[in-house]
Amino acid sequence: MSDRVKHATVLQGEAVEALVTDPDGFYVDGTFGRGGHARAILARLSAEGRLLAIDKDPAAYRAAREMFGDDPRFDIVQGSFARLGQFLKRAAADGDEPVRVQGVLLDLGVSSPQLDEPERGFSFLRDGPLDMRMDPDSGVSASEWLASADEQDIAWVLKNLGEERFARSMARAVVEQRQQTPITRTAQLADIVAAANPAWEKGKHPATRAFQAIRIYINSELDDLQAVLDDILDGLAVGGRMVIISFHSLEDRMVKRFVRAQEKGELLPKGLPVPEKDIVRPMRSVGKAIKPGQPELDANPRARSAVMRVAEKIAERG
Repeated sequence: MSDRVKHATVLQGEAVEALVTDPDGFYVDGTFGRGGHARAILARLSAEGRLLAIDKDPAAYRAAREMFGDDPRFDIVQGSFARLGQFLKRAAADGDEPVRVQGVLLDLGVSSPQLDEPERGFSFLRDGPLDMRMDPDSGVSASEWLASADEQDIAWVLKNLGEERFARSMARAVVEQRQQTPITRTAQLADIVAAANPAWEKGKHPATRAFQAIRIYINSELDDLQAVLDDILDGLAVGGRMVIISFHSLEDRMVKRFVRAQEKGELLPKGLPVPEKDIVRPMRSVGKAIKPGQPELDANPRARSAVMRVAEKIAERG
Protein backbone atom coordinates (compact mmCIF):
# COMPACT_ATOMS: atom_id res chain seq x y z
CA MET A 1 0.00 0.00 0.00
CA SER A 2 1.36 3.41 -0.90
CA ASP A 3 2.15 6.19 1.56
CA ARG A 4 -0.62 8.29 0.04
CA VAL A 5 -3.22 5.68 0.92
CA LYS A 6 -1.91 4.95 4.39
CA HIS A 7 -1.43 8.49 5.60
CA ALA A 8 -4.48 10.12 7.22
CA THR A 9 -4.17 13.90 7.46
CA VAL A 10 -5.35 15.17 10.85
CA LEU A 11 -7.84 18.07 11.00
CA GLN A 12 -7.39 18.70 7.30
CA GLY A 13 -10.60 20.58 6.66
CA GLU A 14 -10.44 22.65 9.83
CA ALA A 15 -6.78 23.59 9.33
CA VAL A 16 -7.12 24.67 5.70
CA GLU A 17 -10.34 26.56 6.37
CA ALA A 18 -8.61 28.56 9.12
CA LEU A 19 -5.40 29.06 7.12
CA VAL A 20 -6.45 30.15 3.64
CA THR A 21 -8.09 33.56 3.82
CA ASP A 22 -6.90 34.84 0.43
CA PRO A 23 -6.79 32.51 -2.60
CA ASP A 24 -4.17 34.76 -4.21
CA GLY A 25 -1.90 34.57 -1.15
CA PHE A 26 1.45 32.98 -0.36
CA TYR A 27 1.28 30.16 2.21
CA VAL A 28 3.74 27.86 3.96
CA ASP A 29 3.19 24.22 4.87
CA GLY A 30 6.04 23.73 7.31
CA THR A 31 5.51 19.99 7.69
CA PHE A 32 4.67 18.51 4.28
CA GLY A 33 4.50 14.89 5.46
CA ARG A 34 2.73 13.15 2.60
CA GLY A 35 0.91 16.18 1.25
CA GLY A 36 -2.59 15.94 2.67
CA HIS A 37 -2.70 19.54 3.87
CA ALA A 38 -0.72 20.76 0.84
CA ARG A 39 -3.21 19.22 -1.58
CA ALA A 40 -6.13 20.84 0.22
CA ILE A 41 -4.37 24.22 0.33
CA LEU A 42 -3.58 24.14 -3.39
CA ALA A 43 -7.21 23.28 -4.13
CA ARG A 44 -8.23 26.58 -2.54
CA LEU A 45 -5.58 28.74 -4.21
CA SER A 46 -6.00 30.67 -7.45
CA ALA A 47 -3.48 30.66 -10.26
CA GLU A 48 -1.80 33.58 -8.46
CA GLY A 49 -1.45 31.76 -5.15
CA ARG A 50 1.78 30.15 -3.93
CA LEU A 51 2.63 27.35 -1.52
CA LEU A 52 6.07 26.72 -0.07
CA ALA A 53 6.41 23.34 1.64
CA ILE A 54 9.15 22.35 4.08
CA ASP A 55 10.13 18.94 5.46
CA LYS A 56 13.22 17.38 7.03
CA ASP A 57 12.45 13.95 5.61
CA PRO A 58 14.05 13.20 2.21
CA ALA A 59 11.23 10.73 1.52
CA ALA A 60 8.69 13.52 2.02
CA TYR A 61 10.73 15.77 -0.29
CA ARG A 62 10.70 13.11 -3.01
CA ALA A 63 6.97 12.53 -2.54
CA ALA A 64 6.31 16.27 -2.88
CA ARG A 65 8.26 16.48 -6.11
CA GLU A 66 6.36 13.51 -7.51
CA MET A 67 2.95 14.79 -6.43
CA PHE A 68 3.17 18.52 -7.13
CA GLY A 69 6.37 19.08 -9.10
CA ASP A 70 4.43 20.16 -12.17
CA ASP A 71 2.38 22.77 -10.31
CA PRO A 72 3.99 26.22 -10.82
CA ARG A 73 2.35 27.45 -7.60
CA PHE A 74 4.24 24.89 -5.50
CA ASP A 75 7.79 24.59 -4.23
CA ILE A 76 9.44 22.52 -1.50
CA VAL A 77 12.70 22.71 0.41
CA GLN A 78 14.25 19.96 2.48
CA GLY A 79 15.17 21.07 5.97
CA SER A 80 13.75 22.09 9.32
CA PHE A 81 10.96 24.64 9.58
CA ALA A 82 13.18 26.28 12.20
CA ARG A 83 14.93 27.85 9.17
CA LEU A 84 11.70 29.48 7.99
CA GLY A 85 13.20 32.97 7.99
CA GLN A 86 16.02 31.84 5.68
CA PHE A 87 13.60 30.03 3.36
CA LEU A 88 11.35 33.08 3.07
CA LYS A 89 14.31 35.27 2.24
CA ARG A 90 15.31 32.86 -0.52
CA ALA A 91 11.74 32.93 -1.83
CA ALA A 92 11.82 36.71 -2.29
CA ALA A 93 11.78 37.71 -5.91
CA ASP A 94 14.70 40.09 -5.51
CA GLY A 95 16.58 37.91 -3.05
CA ASP A 96 16.92 40.84 -0.68
CA GLU A 97 14.03 41.18 1.75
CA PRO A 98 12.02 38.13 2.97
CA VAL A 99 8.52 37.80 1.54
CA ARG A 100 5.49 38.18 3.79
CA VAL A 101 3.02 35.30 3.76
CA GLN A 102 -0.70 35.01 4.43
CA GLY A 103 -0.44 31.83 6.45
CA VAL A 104 1.87 29.24 8.00
CA LEU A 105 0.71 25.73 8.89
CA LEU A 106 2.61 23.30 11.13
CA ASP A 107 1.37 19.75 11.67
CA LEU A 108 3.81 18.60 14.33
CA GLY A 109 4.96 15.15 15.32
CA VAL A 110 5.60 12.12 13.16
CA SER A 111 3.71 11.08 10.03
CA SER A 112 1.96 7.75 9.56
CA PRO A 113 4.41 6.58 6.85
CA GLN A 114 7.30 7.22 9.22
CA LEU A 115 5.59 5.19 11.94
CA ASP A 116 4.59 2.41 9.58
CA GLU A 117 8.02 1.86 8.01
CA PRO A 118 10.02 -0.41 10.38
CA GLU A 119 13.35 0.68 8.89
CA ARG A 120 12.75 4.24 10.15
CA GLY A 121 12.81 3.03 13.76
CA PHE A 122 10.00 5.24 15.11
CA SER A 123 7.60 2.57 16.32
CA PHE A 124 7.82 0.01 19.09
CA LEU A 125 5.08 -2.00 17.35
CA ARG A 126 7.30 -2.97 14.41
CA ASP A 127 10.82 -4.22 14.92
CA GLY A 128 13.46 -2.33 12.98
CA PRO A 129 16.77 -0.52 13.35
CA LEU A 130 16.63 2.02 16.18
CA ASP A 131 17.05 5.19 14.15
CA MET A 132 14.19 7.71 14.74
CA ARG A 133 15.75 10.48 12.65
CA MET A 134 13.34 12.40 10.43
CA ASP A 135 16.34 13.01 8.19
CA PRO A 136 18.23 9.68 8.20
CA ASP A 137 21.21 11.35 6.52
CA SER A 138 21.80 13.89 9.29
CA GLY A 139 22.53 13.85 13.00
CA VAL A 140 22.82 11.03 15.52
CA SER A 141 20.48 8.05 15.54
CA ALA A 142 18.62 6.93 18.66
CA SER A 143 20.82 3.84 18.97
CA GLU A 144 24.00 5.92 18.74
CA TRP A 145 22.74 8.33 21.38
CA LEU A 146 21.66 5.56 23.77
CA ALA A 147 25.06 3.92 23.37
CA SER A 148 26.93 6.91 24.77
CA ALA A 149 24.55 9.12 26.78
CA ASP A 150 24.92 9.37 30.55
CA GLU A 151 22.25 7.67 32.61
CA GLN A 152 21.24 11.06 34.05
CA ASP A 153 20.84 12.51 30.54
CA ILE A 154 18.67 9.61 29.41
CA ALA A 155 16.51 9.98 32.52
CA TRP A 156 16.18 13.74 31.91
CA VAL A 157 14.99 13.20 28.35
CA LEU A 158 12.45 10.54 29.36
CA LYS A 159 11.09 12.65 32.21
CA ASN A 160 11.08 16.11 30.64
CA LEU A 161 10.27 15.30 27.03
CA GLY A 162 8.12 12.23 27.58
CA GLU A 163 6.64 13.04 31.00
CA GLU A 164 7.58 9.49 31.96
CA ARG A 165 7.14 8.72 35.68
CA PHE A 166 9.62 5.87 35.63
CA ALA A 167 12.36 7.69 33.75
CA ARG A 168 15.10 6.84 36.26
CA SER A 169 14.42 3.13 36.33
CA MET A 170 14.16 3.02 32.53
CA ALA A 171 17.44 4.91 32.12
CA ARG A 172 19.14 2.58 34.57
CA ALA A 173 17.83 -0.44 32.67
CA VAL A 174 19.11 0.95 29.37
CA VAL A 175 22.60 1.53 30.76
CA GLU A 176 22.73 -1.92 32.34
CA GLN A 177 21.58 -3.59 29.14
CA ARG A 178 24.00 -1.74 26.86
CA GLN A 179 26.90 -2.98 28.99
CA GLN A 180 25.93 -6.49 27.92
CA THR A 181 24.89 -5.90 24.30
CA PRO A 182 24.34 -2.87 22.06
CA ILE A 183 20.76 -1.60 21.83
CA THR A 184 20.15 -1.36 18.11
CA ARG A 185 16.54 -2.52 17.52
CA THR A 186 13.19 -0.95 18.34
CA ALA A 187 11.77 -4.18 19.80
CA GLN A 188 14.84 -4.51 21.98
CA LEU A 189 14.43 -1.02 23.46
CA ALA A 190 10.68 -1.53 23.88
CA ASP A 191 11.27 -4.68 25.90
CA ILE A 192 13.86 -2.95 28.11
CA VAL A 193 11.72 0.04 29.02
CA ALA A 194 8.56 -2.06 29.36
CA ALA A 195 10.28 -4.29 31.90
CA ALA A 196 11.37 -1.17 33.82
CA ASN A 197 7.80 0.16 33.94
CA PRO A 198 6.02 -1.26 37.02
CA ALA A 199 2.63 0.36 36.35
CA TRP A 200 1.36 -0.11 32.81
CA GLU A 201 -1.42 2.26 31.80
CA LYS A 202 -4.55 0.62 30.47
CA GLY A 203 -4.74 0.94 26.70
CA LYS A 204 -1.20 2.36 26.36
CA HIS A 205 1.97 0.47 25.55
CA PRO A 206 4.50 0.93 28.39
CA ALA A 207 7.14 2.14 25.92
CA THR A 208 4.96 4.90 24.42
CA ARG A 209 6.29 7.83 26.42
CA ALA A 210 9.92 6.69 26.22
CA PHE A 211 9.85 6.34 22.44
CA GLN A 212 8.13 9.70 22.07
CA ALA A 213 10.69 11.40 24.31
CA ILE A 214 13.69 9.95 22.51
CA ARG A 215 12.23 10.87 19.11
CA ILE A 216 11.59 14.45 20.22
CA TYR A 217 15.15 14.73 21.53
CA ILE A 218 16.84 13.14 18.51
CA ASN A 219 15.01 15.47 16.12
CA SER A 220 15.23 18.63 18.29
CA GLU A 221 11.48 18.99 17.89
CA LEU A 222 10.82 21.35 20.80
CA ASP A 223 13.89 23.45 20.00
CA ASP A 224 12.75 23.76 16.38
CA LEU A 225 9.25 24.78 17.45
CA GLN A 226 10.58 27.39 19.87
CA ALA A 227 12.86 28.77 17.16
CA VAL A 228 10.19 29.04 14.47
CA LEU A 229 7.48 30.87 16.41
CA ASP A 230 9.18 34.27 16.19
CA ASP A 231 9.99 33.64 12.52
CA ILE A 232 6.33 32.91 11.84
CA LEU A 233 5.26 36.15 13.49
CA ASP A 234 7.85 38.13 11.57
CA GLY A 235 7.09 36.35 8.30
CA LEU A 236 3.33 36.83 8.37
CA ALA A 237 1.69 39.79 6.72
CA VAL A 238 -0.75 41.69 8.94
CA GLY A 239 -3.96 39.67 8.74
CA GLY A 240 -2.03 36.45 8.09
CA ARG A 241 -2.60 33.38 10.20
CA MET A 242 -0.56 30.79 12.07
CA VAL A 243 -2.18 27.35 12.34
CA ILE A 244 -0.42 24.75 14.50
CA ILE A 245 -1.53 21.18 15.16
CA SER A 246 0.31 19.57 18.06
CA PHE A 247 0.21 16.05 19.48
CA HIS A 248 2.09 16.58 22.73
CA SER A 249 1.21 18.70 25.75
CA LEU A 250 4.65 20.34 25.76
CA GLU A 251 4.23 21.49 22.16
CA ASP A 252 0.71 22.76 22.74
CA ARG A 253 1.77 24.59 25.90
CA MET A 254 4.61 26.30 24.02
CA VAL A 255 2.27 27.52 21.28
CA LYS A 256 -0.39 28.64 23.77
CA ARG A 257 2.12 30.63 25.83
CA PHE A 258 3.61 32.27 22.74
CA VAL A 259 0.24 33.46 21.50
CA ARG A 260 -0.75 34.72 24.94
CA ALA A 261 2.49 36.67 25.21
CA GLN A 262 1.82 38.35 21.86
CA GLU A 263 -1.75 39.16 22.91
CA LYS A 264 -0.44 40.90 26.03
CA GLY A 265 2.15 42.86 24.11
CA GLU A 266 5.62 43.97 25.08
CA LEU A 267 6.45 43.66 28.77
CA LEU A 268 7.02 47.13 30.18
CA PRO A 269 8.44 48.24 33.55
CA LYS A 270 5.78 48.24 36.25
CA GLY A 271 4.23 51.66 36.76
CA LEU A 272 5.41 53.04 33.41
CA PRO A 273 2.64 55.39 32.21
CA VAL A 274 2.05 53.97 28.73
CA PRO A 275 -1.37 54.67 27.17
CA GLU A 276 -3.33 51.61 26.12
CA LYS A 277 -3.31 52.79 22.49
CA ASP A 278 0.48 52.72 22.46
CA ILE A 279 0.79 49.07 23.55
CA VAL A 280 1.50 46.87 20.53
CA ARG A 281 -0.22 43.48 20.62
CA PRO A 282 0.98 41.64 17.51
CA MET A 283 -1.35 38.63 17.57
CA ARG A 284 -4.77 37.48 18.62
CA SER A 285 -6.20 34.00 19.07
CA VAL A 286 -8.82 32.96 16.55
CA GLY A 287 -11.42 30.88 18.35
CA LYS A 288 -10.68 28.17 20.87
CA ALA A 289 -8.40 25.17 20.58
CA ILE A 290 -9.88 22.61 18.17
CA LYS A 291 -9.74 18.83 18.57
CA PRO A 292 -10.79 16.11 16.13
CA GLY A 293 -14.44 15.09 16.19
CA GLN A 294 -15.59 11.54 16.85
CA PRO A 295 -15.95 10.61 13.15
CA GLU A 296 -12.29 11.50 12.54
CA LEU A 297 -11.19 9.65 15.69
CA ASP A 298 -13.12 6.57 14.57
CA ALA A 299 -11.39 6.68 11.19
CA ASN A 300 -7.94 7.62 12.53
CA PRO A 301 -7.22 6.76 16.20
CA ARG A 302 -3.80 8.42 15.90
CA ALA A 303 -5.59 11.77 15.87
CA ARG A 304 -6.78 11.40 19.47
CA SER A 305 -4.11 13.65 20.99
CA ALA A 306 -4.26 16.36 18.31
CA VAL A 307 -4.91 19.98 19.31
CA MET A 308 -5.10 22.81 16.77
CA ARG A 309 -4.58 26.47 17.64
CA VAL A 310 -5.06 29.40 15.30
CA ALA A 311 -3.70 32.92 15.74
CA GLU A 312 -3.82 35.97 13.48
CA LYS A 313 -1.22 38.70 13.15
CA ILE A 314 -2.85 42.06 13.79
CA ALA A 315 0.15 44.39 14.03
CA GLU A 316 3.86 44.57 13.38
CA ARG A 317 6.10 44.29 16.41
CA GLY A 318 7.70 47.51 17.57
